[in-house]
Amino acid sequence: MSRIGKKPVAPVGGVTVSVDGQTVTAKGPKGELSVELIDWVKPEMTDDGVVVTPYDDSREARSAWGMSRSLVQNIVDGVSKGFERKLVINGVGYRAQMQGSDLKLSLGFSHEVIFKAPDGIQLAAPTQTEIVVSGIDKQQVGQVAANIREFRPPEPYKGKGVRYENEHIYRKEGKKK
Repeated sequence: MSRIGKKPVAPVGGVTVSVDGQTVTAKGPKGELSVELIDWVKPEMTDDGVVVTPYDDSREARSAWGMSRSLVQNIVDGVSKGFERKLVINGVGYRAQMQGSDLKLSLGFSHEVIFKAPDGIQLAAPTQTEIVVSGIDKQQVGQVAANIREFRPPEPYKGKGVRYENEHIYRKEGKKK
């Protein structure tokens, strides 16, 4: 039995959730999101909130149960609070700055890297070594942060590159003479 799937998605103040077949839609102060759940689970509105139940006792239905409930919880959290990922830049001369709504990165290449934010994502560079990616869609925020990190992932010898805020880089010793 799924421990996560058993919990109902409780309504948050200011957020209205509606269920239409397999589609769950949430409207809140930050915007509107919807998720289409797979056919192995059945979402329904109750007094406690949105309850996701498996259609039968098959392995596929039980494995999709907790994930489907988490997807519904993510859209409710997104339209109420939003999500953000922080990136940190390490390296001599490596920096980030905003250029209008685009992010301009100096990462040791012979050219500047200009990253345009997709719709629904806000980028910020509070300092030269920090980047904040925020938005209401958790998957999109994570994907944009991964795309920025991909320009110069952290290397294990000096730790230079773009990393997530709480990411630990395993360091290697290097050559000895």
